[in-house]
Amino acid sequence: MSGILAPATAETFQLAEGPVWDAARRCLLWVDIHAGLVLEGSLEATSGDIRITVTRRHAFDCMVGAVVAADDGTLLVAAQEHLVALDPDGTRHDGPRILAPGQRRRLNDGGTDPAGRFLVGSMSLDGPSERESLVRLESDGRLTELDSDLTLSNGLAWSADGRRMYSADTMRRMVFVRDYEPSTGEVGERHVHLHLDDAFPDGIALDAEEHLWIAVWGRGEVRRYAPDGTLVSRLTLPAPHSSSVAFIGDDLRTLVATTATADLDEDQRRAYPESGRLFTARVEVPGLPVPPWSGQPSFAGNPA
Repeated sequence: MSGILAPATAETFQLAEGPVWDAARRCLLWVDIHAGLVLEGSLEATSGDIRITVTRRHAFDCMVGAVVAADDGTLLVAAQEHLVALDPDGTRHDGPRILAPGQRRRLNDGGTDPAGRFLVGSMSLDGPSERESLVRLESDGRLTELDSDLTLSNGLAWSADGRRMYSADTMRRMVFVRDYEPSTGEVGERHVHLHLDDAFPDGIALDAEEHLWIAVWGRGEVRRYAPDGTLVSRLTLPAPHSSSVAFIGDDLRTLVATTATADLDEDQRRAYPESGRLFTARVEVPGLPVPPWSGQPSFAGNPA
Protein backbone atom coordinates (compact mmCIF):
# COMPACT_ATOMS: atom_id res chain seq x y z
CA MET A 1 0.00 0.00 0.00
CA SER A 2 1.19 3.47 -0.84
CA GLY A 3 -0.56 6.77 -1.19
CA ILE A 4 -0.90 10.31 0.02
CA LEU A 5 -2.52 11.63 3.17
CA ALA A 6 -4.96 14.47 2.48
CA PRO A 7 -5.16 17.74 4.45
CA ALA A 8 -7.96 17.55 7.01
CA THR A 9 -7.81 20.89 8.88
CA ALA A 10 -8.14 24.44 7.66
CA GLU A 11 -5.87 25.59 10.48
CA THR A 12 -2.17 25.01 10.83
CA PHE A 13 -0.40 24.41 14.14
CA GLN A 14 3.09 25.02 15.44
CA LEU A 15 3.74 21.50 16.70
CA ALA A 16 0.61 19.36 16.51
CA GLU A 17 1.13 16.07 18.34
CA GLY A 18 -0.46 13.24 20.31
CA PRO A 19 -3.74 12.57 18.44
CA VAL A 20 -6.08 10.24 20.31
CA TRP A 21 -9.64 9.18 19.56
CA ASP A 22 -12.05 9.86 22.44
CA ALA A 23 -14.53 7.10 21.60
CA ALA A 24 -16.97 7.95 24.40
CA ARG A 25 -17.52 11.46 23.04
CA ARG A 26 -16.71 10.64 19.39
CA CYS A 27 -14.12 13.39 19.10
CA LEU A 28 -10.44 13.77 18.33
CA LEU A 29 -8.02 15.13 20.91
CA TRP A 30 -4.54 16.47 20.20
CA VAL A 31 -2.08 19.09 21.41
CA ASP A 32 -0.18 21.98 19.91
CA ILE A 33 2.90 21.69 22.08
CA HIS A 34 4.61 25.04 21.57
CA ALA A 35 1.34 26.97 21.63
CA GLY A 36 0.31 25.38 24.95
CA LEU A 37 -3.01 24.20 23.54
CA VAL A 38 -5.13 21.10 24.05
CA LEU A 39 -7.60 20.80 21.20
CA GLU A 40 -10.83 18.91 20.61
CA GLY A 41 -12.20 18.32 17.14
CA SER A 42 -15.11 16.81 15.26
CA LEU A 43 -14.94 14.64 12.14
CA GLU A 44 -17.00 15.16 9.03
CA ALA A 45 -16.88 13.25 5.75
CA THR A 46 -17.18 15.54 2.71
CA SER A 47 -16.80 14.34 -0.88
CA GLY A 48 -14.85 11.33 0.28
CA ASP A 49 -12.46 13.33 2.45
CA ILE A 50 -12.43 13.59 6.23
CA ARG A 51 -12.49 17.10 7.62
CA ILE A 52 -11.48 17.89 11.21
CA THR A 53 -12.90 21.02 12.79
CA VAL A 54 -11.66 22.41 16.10
CA THR A 55 -14.60 22.51 18.51
CA ARG A 56 -12.84 23.45 21.75
CA ARG A 57 -9.47 24.79 22.91
CA HIS A 58 -7.88 24.59 26.34
CA ALA A 59 -5.01 27.06 26.75
CA PHE A 60 -2.10 26.57 29.15
CA ASP A 61 0.62 29.03 30.15
CA CYS A 62 3.31 26.47 29.34
CA MET A 63 4.03 23.83 26.74
CA VAL A 64 1.87 20.70 26.78
CA GLY A 65 3.06 17.27 25.66
CA ALA A 66 0.05 14.97 25.61
CA VAL A 67 -3.63 14.51 26.45
CA VAL A 68 -5.88 11.51 27.15
CA ALA A 69 -9.54 11.25 28.17
CA ALA A 70 -11.56 9.31 30.70
CA ASP A 71 -14.98 7.94 29.79
CA ASP A 72 -16.69 10.80 31.65
CA GLY A 73 -14.89 13.43 29.55
CA THR A 74 -12.24 14.33 32.12
CA LEU A 75 -8.96 15.07 30.39
CA LEU A 76 -5.52 14.29 31.74
CA VAL A 77 -2.92 16.68 30.34
CA ALA A 78 0.84 16.36 30.48
CA ALA A 79 1.80 19.99 30.97
CA GLN A 80 5.43 21.02 30.68
CA GLU A 81 6.59 19.48 33.97
CA HIS A 82 3.52 18.08 35.76
CA LEU A 83 0.11 16.52 35.17
CA VAL A 84 -3.20 18.39 35.18
CA ALA A 85 -6.72 16.93 35.29
CA LEU A 86 -9.29 18.98 33.40
CA ASP A 87 -12.94 18.38 34.33
CA PRO A 88 -15.67 18.58 31.66
CA ASP A 89 -16.78 21.91 33.15
CA GLY A 90 -13.27 23.33 32.74
CA THR A 91 -12.11 23.05 36.37
CA ARG A 92 -8.43 22.14 36.60
CA HIS A 93 -6.69 20.06 39.26
CA ASP A 94 -2.94 19.86 39.68
CA GLY A 95 -1.52 16.36 39.60
CA PRO A 96 1.94 14.99 40.34
CA ARG A 97 5.06 16.85 39.32
CA ILE A 98 7.17 14.62 37.09
CA LEU A 99 10.09 16.89 36.19
CA ALA A 100 11.91 19.13 38.66
CA PRO A 101 11.72 22.85 37.83
CA GLY A 102 14.61 24.59 36.12
CA GLN A 103 15.99 21.53 34.32
CA ARG A 104 15.28 22.66 30.75
CA ARG A 105 13.27 19.53 30.06
CA ARG A 106 9.62 18.96 29.23
CA LEU A 107 7.08 16.18 29.08
CA ASN A 108 6.52 14.79 25.62
CA ASP A 109 4.37 11.99 24.18
CA GLY A 110 2.10 9.94 26.43
CA GLY A 111 -0.69 7.40 26.34
CA THR A 112 -2.79 4.89 28.25
CA ASP A 113 -1.85 1.27 28.82
CA PRO A 114 -4.40 -1.59 28.50
CA ALA A 115 -5.55 -0.99 32.10
CA GLY A 116 -6.03 2.74 31.55
CA ARG A 117 -2.91 3.87 33.41
CA PHE A 118 -1.18 6.93 31.95
CA LEU A 119 2.44 6.82 30.78
CA VAL A 120 4.45 9.83 29.65
CA GLY A 121 8.05 10.48 28.66
CA SER A 122 10.41 13.44 28.65
CA MET A 123 12.82 15.25 26.37
CA SER A 124 15.60 17.79 26.74
CA LEU A 125 15.21 21.44 25.72
CA ASP A 126 19.00 21.94 25.76
CA GLY A 127 20.34 19.62 23.10
CA PRO A 128 21.45 15.98 23.24
CA SER A 129 20.52 13.94 26.29
CA GLU A 130 20.71 10.34 27.43
CA ARG A 131 18.86 10.76 30.72
CA GLU A 132 15.27 11.18 29.60
CA SER A 133 12.60 9.19 31.39
CA LEU A 134 9.41 7.25 30.82
CA VAL A 135 7.10 7.10 33.83
CA ARG A 136 3.70 5.62 34.67
CA LEU A 137 1.01 7.11 36.88
CA GLU A 138 -0.33 4.36 39.13
CA SER A 139 -3.90 4.06 40.41
CA ASP A 140 -2.84 5.33 43.86
CA GLY A 141 -1.08 8.40 42.44
CA ARG A 142 2.46 7.06 42.73
CA LEU A 143 4.88 7.35 39.82
CA THR A 144 6.79 4.34 38.51
CA GLU A 145 9.86 4.95 36.34
CA LEU A 146 10.18 2.48 33.47
CA ASP A 147 13.16 4.09 31.70
CA SER A 148 15.73 6.69 32.73
CA ASP A 149 18.26 6.51 29.87
CA LEU A 150 16.32 7.68 26.81
CA THR A 151 17.41 10.35 24.35
CA LEU A 152 13.88 11.56 23.52
CA SER A 153 10.92 9.55 24.76
CA ASN A 154 8.20 9.37 22.12
CA GLY A 155 5.30 7.26 20.85
CA LEU A 156 3.73 4.40 22.83
CA ALA A 157 1.57 1.46 21.74
CA TRP A 158 0.42 -1.92 23.04
CA SER A 159 -0.42 -5.21 21.34
CA ALA A 160 -4.02 -6.39 21.15
CA ASP A 161 -3.58 -8.67 24.17
CA GLY A 162 -1.76 -5.93 26.07
CA ARG A 163 1.28 -8.09 26.69
CA ARG A 164 3.74 -6.28 24.44
CA MET A 165 4.59 -2.62 24.80
CA TYR A 166 6.25 -0.58 22.05
CA SER A 167 8.02 2.74 22.69
CA ALA A 168 10.02 5.08 20.45
CA ASP A 169 13.35 6.66 21.36
CA THR A 170 13.65 9.24 18.63
CA MET A 171 17.28 10.34 18.66
CA ARG A 172 18.48 6.73 18.81
CA ARG A 173 16.22 6.06 15.79
CA MET A 174 14.80 3.06 17.64
CA VAL A 175 11.49 1.52 18.58
CA PHE A 176 11.74 -0.75 21.61
CA VAL A 177 9.50 -3.65 22.62
CA ARG A 178 9.13 -5.33 26.01
CA ASP A 179 6.81 -7.74 27.77
CA TYR A 180 4.01 -6.07 29.70
CA GLU A 181 1.55 -7.46 32.24
CA PRO A 182 -1.62 -5.32 32.13
CA SER A 183 -3.05 -6.50 35.44
CA THR A 184 0.02 -5.68 37.53
CA GLY A 185 1.96 -3.28 35.31
CA GLU A 186 5.03 -5.50 35.51
CA VAL A 187 7.40 -4.87 32.59
CA GLY A 188 10.03 -7.10 31.03
CA GLU A 189 13.44 -6.34 29.63
CA ARG A 190 13.61 -3.78 26.83
CA HIS A 191 14.70 -4.96 23.37
CA VAL A 192 15.21 -3.17 20.04
CA HIS A 193 12.27 -3.93 17.74
CA LEU A 194 13.18 -1.55 14.91
CA HIS A 195 16.17 0.60 14.05
CA LEU A 196 15.42 3.21 11.38
CA ASP A 197 18.79 3.89 9.77
CA ASP A 198 17.44 6.67 7.58
CA ALA A 199 14.84 8.33 9.77
CA PHE A 200 13.64 9.50 13.19
CA PRO A 201 10.60 7.63 14.58
CA ASP A 202 8.09 9.88 16.33
CA GLY A 203 4.51 8.92 17.22
CA ILE A 204 3.34 5.32 16.69
CA ALA A 205 0.12 3.27 16.53
CA LEU A 206 -0.79 -0.39 16.01
CA ASP A 207 -3.47 -1.78 13.70
CA ALA A 208 -5.60 -4.90 14.08
CA GLU A 209 -3.01 -6.99 12.21
CA GLU A 210 -0.41 -5.84 14.75
CA HIS A 211 1.44 -3.82 12.13
CA LEU A 212 3.18 -0.78 13.54
CA TRP A 213 2.53 2.62 11.96
CA ILE A 214 5.24 5.22 12.54
CA ALA A 215 5.23 8.96 11.86
CA VAL A 216 8.69 9.71 10.51
CA TRP A 217 9.95 13.14 11.54
CA GLY A 218 11.78 15.04 8.80
CA ARG A 219 10.65 12.77 5.95
CA GLY A 220 6.97 13.59 5.44
CA GLU A 221 6.07 9.93 5.74
CA VAL A 222 3.99 7.50 7.73
CA ARG A 223 5.38 3.97 7.48
CA ARG A 224 3.74 0.61 8.20
CA TYR A 225 5.91 -2.23 9.50
CA ALA A 226 4.97 -5.90 9.79
CA PRO A 227 5.40 -7.67 13.14
CA ASP A 228 8.75 -9.05 11.94
CA GLY A 229 10.01 -5.52 11.24
CA THR A 230 9.56 -5.58 7.46
CA LEU A 231 8.54 -2.26 5.91
CA VAL A 232 5.36 -3.11 3.98
CA SER A 233 3.96 0.28 2.96
CA ARG A 234 4.27 4.02 3.34
CA LEU A 235 2.05 7.06 2.99
CA THR A 236 3.42 10.48 2.14
CA LEU A 237 2.22 13.95 3.02
CA PRO A 238 3.30 17.43 1.89
CA ALA A 239 4.79 18.35 5.26
CA PRO A 240 8.25 17.07 6.23
CA HIS A 241 7.72 17.14 9.98
CA SER A 242 5.15 14.37 10.45
CA SER A 243 4.91 14.03 14.21
CA SER A 244 2.36 11.38 15.21
CA VAL A 245 -0.39 9.01 14.05
CA ALA A 246 -3.62 7.53 15.39
CA PHE A 247 -6.67 5.60 14.20
CA ILE A 248 -9.88 7.56 14.59
CA GLY A 249 -13.58 7.43 13.79
CA ASP A 250 -16.20 4.90 14.83
CA ASP A 251 -14.66 2.15 12.68
CA LEU A 252 -11.03 3.14 13.46
CA ARG A 253 -10.28 3.01 9.73
CA THR A 254 -9.29 6.65 9.38
CA LEU A 255 -5.60 7.25 9.94
CA VAL A 256 -4.75 10.75 11.13
CA ALA A 257 -1.26 12.24 11.07
CA THR A 258 -0.20 15.42 12.85
CA THR A 259 2.49 17.71 11.46
CA ALA A 260 4.47 20.78 12.50
CA THR A 261 5.78 24.09 11.23
CA ALA A 262 8.31 24.12 14.07
CA ASP A 263 11.96 23.76 13.01
CA LEU A 264 11.21 24.68 9.39
CA ASP A 265 13.15 27.60 7.95
CA GLU A 266 11.49 30.23 5.77
CA ASP A 267 12.42 28.47 2.52
CA GLN A 268 10.94 25.20 3.81
CA ARG A 269 7.74 26.91 4.91
CA ARG A 270 7.33 28.36 1.42
CA ALA A 271 8.05 24.97 -0.13
CA TYR A 272 5.64 23.12 2.20
CA PRO A 273 2.79 25.56 2.90
CA GLU A 274 0.51 22.83 4.28
CA SER A 275 2.89 22.02 7.12
CA GLY A 276 1.21 22.19 10.51
CA ARG A 277 -2.11 20.77 9.34
CA LEU A 278 -3.62 17.43 10.32
CA PHE A 279 -3.86 14.90 7.48
CA THR A 280 -6.03 11.79 7.03
CA ALA A 281 -6.33 8.69 4.88
CA ARG A 282 -8.75 5.77 4.85
CA VAL A 283 -7.03 2.44 5.46
CA GLU A 284 -8.09 -1.15 4.88
CA VAL A 285 -7.07 -2.52 8.29
CA PRO A 286 -8.61 -0.78 11.33
CA GLY A 287 -6.51 0.35 14.23
CA LEU A 288 -6.52 -1.13 17.69
CA PRO A 289 -8.74 0.78 20.13
CA VAL A 290 -6.89 2.87 22.72
CA PRO A 291 -8.25 2.42 26.27
CA PRO A 292 -9.60 5.52 28.01
CA TRP A 293 -7.78 6.90 31.01
CA SER A 294 -8.97 5.07 34.12
CA GLY A 295 -9.17 8.32 36.10
CA GLN A 296 -7.14 9.51 39.07
CA PRO A 297 -9.17 10.47 42.15
CA SER A 298 -6.09 11.11 44.30
CA PHE A 299 -5.66 14.66 42.98
CA ALA A 300 -9.26 15.43 42.01
CA GLY A 301 -9.63 17.67 45.05
CA ASN A 302 -6.69 19.97 44.34
CA PRO A 303 -7.88 22.84 42.10
CA ALA A 304 -5.10 24.29 39.96
